[in-house]
Amino acid sequence: MKRLRTYASFVRFSHSVFALPFALTGALLAVHRGHDWSAAAIARRFGWIVVAMVAARSAAMGFNRLADASHDALNPRTAMRELPRGLMTRAEAIAFVTVFSIVFIFAAWQLGPLCLALSPLALAIVFWYSLAKRYTTYTQLFLGLAMAVAPVGGWLAAGGRSGAEPWLLGLAIGTWVGGFDVLGPVADLGPLYLLGVVGVALLLVYEQSLVRVDDLSQVKRAFDLNGYVGILYLAATAAAIYVH
Repeated sequence: MKRLRTYASFVRFSHSVFALPFALTGALLAVHRGHDWSAAAIARRFGWIVVAMVAARSAAMGFNRLADASHDALNPRTAMRELPRGLMTRAEAIAFVTVFSIVFIFAAWQLGPLCLALSPLALAIVFWYSLAKRYTTYTQLFLGLAMAVAPVGGWLAAGGRSGAEPWLLGLAIGTWVGGFDVLGPVADLGPLYLLGVVGVALLLVYEQSLVRVDDLSQVKRAFDLNGYVGILYLAATAAAIYVH
């Protein structure tokens, strides 16, 4: 049990919630467009989407920890992470990344040939974010890209093909809040969706208010609030589709 806690802490397993709601939102919009509401089809696809997203995120975070291990050891803020402290070996970390990469590819295979074909590209995108900081000061743009592919992947995994919704949602997520409100009229989601967008905007305003130039004591709290953005957005979209 202690070993499992170490592995969960190694990749901050709880942070899987950041991108997962957006992937499920993309899948929900694809189902809404295709009107395929059979319980068996939805349960199977959504189950494999969850497996794929958790596996991809775990593999990416493990890769990030491996890539940054020597730097983490020199930084007081990160020196207590599992690799610098010796709680995990590099061999264990490599095995961890490999296993979760395989799980992700397997889940993509279960979701169809297109998802399987695109799975190496998805891994390349989420892995590259860990290395981008060595070559550019615009690392956050690559993080935005890694987040933006989540709804597109969810859309494709749920059987969606042509349509502007996942790309607009991906663009909105890539810029974090700048385009959420565009999706409502395009997908015909109604006023309840826009109310959810207002809630997301207010949450982000509150998040930004926690951190000031002269006071960084609430940085972690502000960062963790990002997880609720995706949850609130998914809930608002699901409610809008159900009611509308």
